[in-house]
Amino acid sequence: MSTISARYAGQLRTEATHTASGNTILTDAPTDNQGRGEAFSPTDLVCSALGSCMMTIMGIVAERHSLDLSSASWDTTKHMLSDPRRIGQIDLTFRLPASLPEKERTLLERAAKTCPVALSLHPEIKQQIQFEYSA
Repeated sequence: MSTISARYAGQLRTEATHTASGNTILTDAPTDNQGRGEAFSPTDLVCSALGSCMMTIMGIVAERHSLDLSSASWDTTKHMLSDPRRIGQIDLTFRLPASLPEKERTLLERAAKTCPVALSLHPEIKQQIQFEYSA
């Protein structure tokens, strides 16, 4: 059984369905590439996958060490290149609790940088990752 079933919805849009849950994701071409920009673009999903994967791996480590990351959040910025059009750099800024001890911070940061998506991206895609610790 497939993990994802997808279809072309026309007008530069796709719809992907997660087979096990039935959840769907719509994509739309961005406005700078003939689309309407009304949904995530496929390259947005790549960048989102990187942040989500890193946070998931940090969450696994946090649960193992009884750390609370429920207030954690992050922002993502995608930098596109042309000729050929592709992702050149992904910037992620994670905001984690200031109460985390230094030892755990190091553990979480190392775990994030070795998530499966980070290791799967082409090495020419720069991954600029920052961790901020605030209240």
